[in-house]
Amino acid sequence: MKNSGTQAQYTAVEQNNQLVLILNSEIKLPEDAPVRVTSAQLEELDYRKLYAAYSSRGRKSVTDPRVIFKVMAYGYQCGIFSSRKLEEACQYRVDFMWLLENQKAPDHATFSRFRTGRCSEAVEDLFNQYVSCLETQGEVDHKSVFIDGTKLESRAGRYTFAWRGTVEKNLGKVKQAVLEETGYTKPEQLEEYLLKAKENIAFVYGKGKRKTDKQRQWEKLDALRQRWTQYERQLDIMGEGRNSYAKTDTDATFMRMKEDHMRNGQLKPAYNIQIAVNSEYITGIEAFSNRTDVGTFIPFMRKLELAHQQRYEEVTTDAGYESLDNYLYLEANGQMSFIKPTNYEAQKTKKFRDQIGRIENMKYNRDEDCFICAEGRKLHCHKESTQMQDGIPVTRAWYRCESCKNCPQREQCCRKQDINAPKEVIWKKTFWEKREVSLQNITSDRGIMLRMNRSIQVEGAFGLLKNDFSFRRFMTTGKRNIRIELFFLALGFNLKKRWMKQQKSRLETHYSEKKAS
Repeated sequence: MKNSGTQAQYTAVEQNNQLVLILNSEIKLPEDAPVRVTSAQLEELDYRKLYAAYSSRGRKSVTDPRVIFKVMAYGYQCGIFSSRKLEEACQYRVDFMWLLENQKAPDHATFSRFRTGRCSEAVEDLFNQYVSCLETQGEVDHKSVFIDGTKLESRAGRYTFAWRGTVEKNLGKVKQAVLEETGYTKPEQLEEYLLKAKENIAFVYGKGKRKTDKQRQWEKLDALRQRWTQYERQLDIMGEGRNSYAKTDTDATFMRMKEDHMRNGQLKPAYNIQIAVNSEYITGIEAFSNRTDVGTFIPFMRKLELAHQQRYEEVTTDAGYESLDNYLYLEANGQMSFIKPTNYEAQKTKKFRDQIGRIENMKYNRDEDCFICAEGRKLHCHKESTQMQDGIPVTRAWYRCESCKNCPQREQCCRKQDINAPKEVIWKKTFWEKREVSLQNITSDRGIMLRMNRSIQVEGAFGLLKNDFSFRRFMTTGKRNIRIELFFLALGFNLKKRWMKQQKSRLETHYSEKKAS
């Protein structure tokens, strides 16, 4: 009779039923394996917030929540995002088996529930903890930060959309129809009228039943009321900053995607993903429904300050973030602006310089406070307005030409048919002053180095996420769920980046040493 205790240490080979010793996973994993480094890094985190998401009553979780979190973080590091593929990796891959610590491999449903529910409150905290660990290790600091955004497609249906223009047009038709029928201008009035009218109508339905004129009229008005309510609800979902949304993911906005394979910029439901990069690591990430980057800057900077309890000294972005509000925000918080002006590259072209009617191509005389056009005629200030914005006075000035009569370049300059209308330009004094400061910053030696590193680090991060990680579309819907995905993605990116820097002996390096061209 065979010894069952001894036999448990062996497994049978199907080919010849031979018993062989089970191979220990420790033998297959080198000391510098990514999974070992990842596990050691994640062990430094505090998981109390994660454990708090689990009830103290009932059955204890078969797999430790800490282990599930480590498996998911490592999965995102390896480019494995699907719950079913994570389950498969835990069953067949040695590195995932080692990470499980001899605990039962979770199934796909466990991973799915964990991603959308259990860890929703803790994943952001754990990500920020790891960024703090990187700072303790000397990997990141709060000297400079690079900000950029990209668009990632939502899981929502591509053809389930609502457009503001169409909704407003249809709402106008409904209002006009109600006004003609009843004279009411508010949906509450119509609803009250229908409730009262319903009491005096004997409703009939079904085959062989003949509806009265009153019932038909009531049903017509009720259908208009429902459409009125529906259109207003759709406008509420869009809010003021959006012109569309996906019906299967109301947080997603239809945006023009660059990576379309036809290169025709198709509109798809997507999110505007903003990341902050310092020393090649992602130190902050957030999803927005805004189509453009300019409106995301201030909320994102406030989120970074709240998460880190500290401000970055230098902020570097591309031209998509330039606005007076963003300049004023950085100035009010004592942060140095390295924002590229929107016309920085255009000014280098001949086409831009030939546009003599632009204020940028006119000379400014400070002594006389006037602009001089291409024909040498002066534009004097005839109106000035100053308003307080975030505690800072913002000034605008209107300059008008003394005379444009008989000017040989009038058509090119003014673009007006009225020969008696003089040339007029608006000079946003405060904006131009802040732009000039930022321009001086980005053209300095420090600014050139930061702009070069912005292209390398933040755009390189997006390149790795989309191409190496192959993350181009979210697995879930709703802003709450996709934020969880983003934090796992950023955490996986940071873990992989640290391992790669360790392998290349590049730890504690913050900037590229290449010379800017």
